[in-house]
Amino acid sequence: MLGATLQGTRCHFRVWAPAAREVLVEVYGERTLRTALSPGGDGYYEATVEQVHAGQRYRYVLDGTALPDPCSCFQPEGPHGPSEIVDTTAYRWRDAGWRGIGLAGMVLYELHVGTFTPEGTFAAAAGKLAYLRALGITAVEIMPIAECPGRFNWGYDGVDWFAPSHNYGPYDGLKAFVDAAHAEGIGVILDVVYNHFGPDGNHLRSFSPHYFGARSTEWGDAINYDGEHSAAVRAMVVANASEWIREFHLDGLRLDATQSIFDASARHLVAELTAAARAAAAPRQIVVMAENEPQRASHLLPEEAGGLGLDAMWNDDFHHSARVAATGRRDAYYHDYLGSPQEFVSTARRGFLYQGQYYPWQRQPRGEPLGVPATRCIAFLQNHDQVANSPSGQRLHQLASSAKCRALTALLLLGPQTPLLFMGQEFHAAAPFLYFADHQEPLRTQVREGRREFLAQFAGVSAAELTDPGDEAAFLRSKLDWSQCHDDNTALRLHRDLLLLRRSDPVIRAQGVAGFDGAVLGEGALLLRWFHAAGGDRMLVVNLGDDLRERSLPEPLLAPPPGTNWALLWSSEHVRYGGGGAVFQDPAQGWLLPGRCALLLVAARPRTANS
Repeated sequence: MLGATLQGTRCHFRVWAPAAREVLVEVYGERTLRTALSPGGDGYYEATVEQVHAGQRYRYVLDGTALPDPCSCFQPEGPHGPSEIVDTTAYRWRDAGWRGIGLAGMVLYELHVGTFTPEGTFAAAAGKLAYLRALGITAVEIMPIAECPGRFNWGYDGVDWFAPSHNYGPYDGLKAFVDAAHAEGIGVILDVVYNHFGPDGNHLRSFSPHYFGARSTEWGDAINYDGEHSAAVRAMVVANASEWIREFHLDGLRLDATQSIFDASARHLVAELTAAARAAAAPRQIVVMAENEPQRASHLLPEEAGGLGLDAMWNDDFHHSARVAATGRRDAYYHDYLGSPQEFVSTARRGFLYQGQYYPWQRQPRGEPLGVPATRCIAFLQNHDQVANSPSGQRLHQLASSAKCRALTALLLLGPQTPLLFMGQEFHAAAPFLYFADHQEPLRTQVREGRREFLAQFAGVSAAELTDPGDEAAFLRSKLDWSQCHDDNTALRLHRDLLLLRRSDPVIRAQGVAGFDGAVLGEGALLLRWFHAAGGDRMLVVNLGDDLRERSLPEPLLAPPPGTNWALLWSSEHVRYGGGGAVFQDPAQGWLLPGRCALLLVAARPRTANS
């Protein structure tokens, strides 16, 4: 095991440093203990030091240069400071009965620990778990927490992958958060970044230049997973994935930008670490999902079928269609989406929209045939990237009409795909979510200019509008204002009611397993239909355009099961949600589909005089 492993008053240190001629460890206390590490082969060095205890700080000394441990469990002074010896067995878990999570029925909630609460700590976030359970959340997805420089950061600049950020509390703070989540019946998934290391506080080259390969990513040098001396790098990353699952009882991982994990090995790193994470969790069940911009759907297949064994993938297609439908804007990477009813029917039935056809924005084909149920696609109207991809970090409800947002929310939360909410979305948080990263010069200026260049792809963006990511104001403005979250909040009522329907209605809850279909009804209208063996079908009718009035609509899916009629079960226009009133007309009198509205209908037998 890499890093510092404490056993009573003895601590075993092990580090991979093939670039060094001599490696020592300095343990600080009343006096500094300085011990030489012995070569163990393949570039590893190790030693056991007596009479040490948890809380003591240490550094490795490589050929005279003192450096923090790249596999440190905790960095109390940040990535440039000394590492801390941690007793990883000290925390007393209370989740012995917890059996893990699966995709079935999952509702995800993405959050950034530093901005989720005013305090920005694991302990403060734990105080919101009962609220999330009551809302209907089954798993939280935490943005990356690996130690990175500065007072605030999105987390994607992590450099000490084994160390939870000291900005969010002590080492055991994450364990206490996970424990509290399990007590509420909520799983915890961690976003991890295995495609690059952050640019500041990254001392890995001093230990070995072989951590990095010849290729590069959008964010820095690619990691060496298939070149010379890559075996040790792979072993470290696989150990990291396993450590999060085993040591912190996490319920899964979200792998960031897997298209930039370059690996031509016989067994891809993602497959290897996914299998290792599952083994570390056993007998608990975990979920491993990925962000993959090219939408390589084959990664969802088992290894024996040529895949990587992933459970789910983020579906940008759903988001992009919804954004265009809500705002009417098709600039930048929204270029190849219409926001049309057909796109929503296709995402519900088939998951990804691009499954190998030509993608004009990138001037190449994109995607692969899905080959698995659409439930394995994670759908969302907001996430950290998409909210922040504007100078002002505006949320969808600030860009589109309330009525359209309500209808799109119904599509998200009732549809068969696995839904994800972004923190504050459920109560229409006024706080923006901006890009922020606390770096020193010249990196701060480089990040600001890089952000300006990225946002230039969107029409009408002025450089003067850009919030400096290195300004603490960007971080503080992104914190949620929980005074807005109260029982009279109409958006909160909408989300609560829809999530209650999702988990309590037996037909919706099944996510189309018993039969599911959809059809286009008009320029802005569509239907999704769930079939039920006993005839109690459900039908979601969504009209994102103007009122649609037709004497007849020649669409077979509109026909109710024999002996039943359609009855209104739920409407996005209910006054409870700030709408104009629940509108539904008996189809026998002609179809009326109100504009910018979603209606959930149930096939019910007509009432008789005796019923």
